[in-house]
Amino acid sequence: MRRLFPVTDQTATAEAGEWSLDRLADAYGYPELAQGKCWLRANMVGSLDGAGQHDGRSRPLSGEADLRIFGALRGLADVVIVGAQTVRQEGYGPARARAEFAARRAAAGQGPAPAVAVVSASLDLDFTGELFTAPLVPTLVLTGAGADPARVEEARKAGAEVVVAGDGAGVDPARVPGVLAGRGFTRLLTEGGPRLLGQFVAAGVLDELCLALSPVLTAGGAQRITDGPPVAVPRRFALTSLLEEDGFLFGRYQRGEGGSGT
Repeated sequence: MRRLFPVTDQTATAEAGEWSLDRLADAYGYPELAQGKCWLRANMVGSLDGAGQHDGRSRPLSGEADLRIFGALRGLADVVIVGAQTVRQEGYGPARARAEFAARRAAAGQGPAPAVAVVSASLDLDFTGELFTAPLVPTLVLTGAGADPARVEEARKAGAEVVVAGDGAGVDPARVPGVLAGRGFTRLLTEGGPRLLGQFVAAGVLDELCLALSPVLTAGGAQRITDGPPVAVPRRFALTSLLEEDGFLFGRYQRGEGGSGT
């Protein structure tokens, strides 16, 4: 792996080669946040022709370096936020503890692994699956105040923590960062899917996008990395870092300073 930006001629050569998870964690560290603030980061992969999925899944676009960065971002996060459809399509399980991050997480006051927060209006989830039966920390289910009480009760019986983040049947994406920050989760990571990420973008609460540009073409019919309501004015983010390995480009794009409010 090599750093393309920001870089000098001297460090370009010195930084070439495979990066350890610890080194990636240094490169992707969360910013220092003011009291009462949190930081919502997204991690997505896309193809050269703009697809965010192939055959309904993101994994075919991924590669070895992308998976290492995926692991590093999880190792830094307090909570991983994911939509229910992505949980079903990608076969989500609980986040696991990694020895490489044990000391770093302990020093930051974090548990051994991030929690997983599933966003769902219908609560159409398999509560017998490993995500709910074998997590290191209880899985959260984010839903609305008007969610089906029977499904809410089923989720709670399975050991999930049901969190209301909307007044209707579903979640209000603008409320998610504050609701999670109120539970002590300030380093937020969303892995999509496209609909959830689009909602966060439209709500104006996304602070950072970590985008892996995969050197593949998928042709027509594929979904983009976002699938939400259009914004009135395109939101501009600044490139803060760019890495390359095996033809993949890994960019970090951030909005203005400060992070999401609670």
